[in-house]
Amino acid sequence: MNSIYLTNRGKVRRLNEDSCGVFYNKSGQMLATVADGMGGHAAGDVASSMTTSLLQKFWEETDRIDTSEAAEQWLENHITQVNENLYNHSQENVECKGMGTTVIAAICTPQFSSLAHIGDSRCYVLNMSGFKQITEDHSLVNELVRSGHISREDAEHHPRKNVVIRALGTEPSVNMDLKTLILEEGDYLLICSDGLSNKVSDNEMITILENNLSIEQKGEHLIQLANDYGGEDNITLIIIDFSSESEGE
Repeated sequence: MNSIYLTNRGKVRRLNEDSCGVFYNKSGQMLATVADGMGGHAAGDVASSMTTSLLQKFWEETDRIDTSEAAEQWLENHITQVNENLYNHSQENVECKGMGTTVIAAICTPQFSSLAHIGDSRCYVLNMSGFKQITEDHSLVNELVRSGHISREDAEHHPRKNVVIRALGTEPSVNMDLKTLILEEGDYLLICSDGLSNKVSDNEMITILENNLSIEQKGEHLIQLANDYGGEDNITLIIIDFSSESEGE
């Protein structure tokens, strides 16, 4: 499989509070991570960069993972540990008090892909069945949609669209969503912060992912489009191409 990760400050924000990376364990297995530091909270950039660097450290120390059950357990254990580190850091450093971040972490192998998710960053899959969001936003607006108080159309323009109700590092403990997918040759995973998903439509994402371009060009095109539409937020993405010629990288 092949991958690309990109992050961009956007056109409005002074700082980039997003962080991302693709890392490999001792057996060459992939961990892809996107973290979006909480806008409006202190030191969101610290929270997201700590999350990414800690997960990188833990993953690079890890031996081969052979089952989806082991992958989900690894994600749960280590993201719980990251949460404790972030929360303790925020309590011990007044300038970081209240900091938090979203996180999506995906262990990707040719046999399975296991994901952990907290917040409103998203993961999409593009395969023979179409294009589908496979994470559920932990946001106030999504809860209003789920409870029937507002429609999905109303949610797109809701004034509190960016309010996240679950984040990493803001509390002593945290719940996360865990999921495993079986992906086939030619499938794509797109992991991104809301700086992309709030600006670029599903149809536009599909068109770009299906273009006969390199994944680097696809990623750059997606970020450019989000900036063309205003770029009010930081924009971060990872594209993973499950193609046979690059398996084992």
